[in-house]
Amino acid sequence: MQKLTRIITLSVSIAVISGCSYVGVYKRDIPQGNLVTEEMVDQLQPGMTQEQVTYVMGRPLLEAPFDAREWDYVFRLDKAYAGVEQRRVTLTFDNQGRLANIEQEGDFSQDIPLEADSTGGPATDTTDPTEAIPNQPRQNTTPSTTN
Repeated sequence: MQKLTRIITLSVSIAVISGCSYVGVYKRDIPQGNLVTEEMVDQLQPGMTQEQVTYVMGRPLLEAPFDAREWDYVFRLDKAYAGVEQRRVTLTFDNQGRLANIEQEGDFSQDIPLEADSTGGPATDTTDPTEAIPNQPRQNTTPSTTN
């Protein structure tokens, strides 16, 4: 009977421990949208053309579907072990396509640290794509001359 009690206690303990995330699950920061910094917004001046704004800020994430004069730049960072940080810049253009109004939401005073993922990713133009494939035999690419 004592042996059965130990087996049941051990089984219940293992079941409870396996269901708990005591160690935790790996989480990573998830950035979404246009990265908008204070330096970018400081470069904006009323009267700039849409092309000049695109050069400074990039293409907007959202263009109002019924009014092409309003551009929204939205950036959202879902921090893995903290909260969510959101920034939004809404730019309004006049009828001549000149920047008329700049509205900001969020805290632009701090830089957002974004870590580059150095593990994996697509091959760059300067590398041979076959070098990115592990354990693949390399083929001879020189043409053979057979007569």
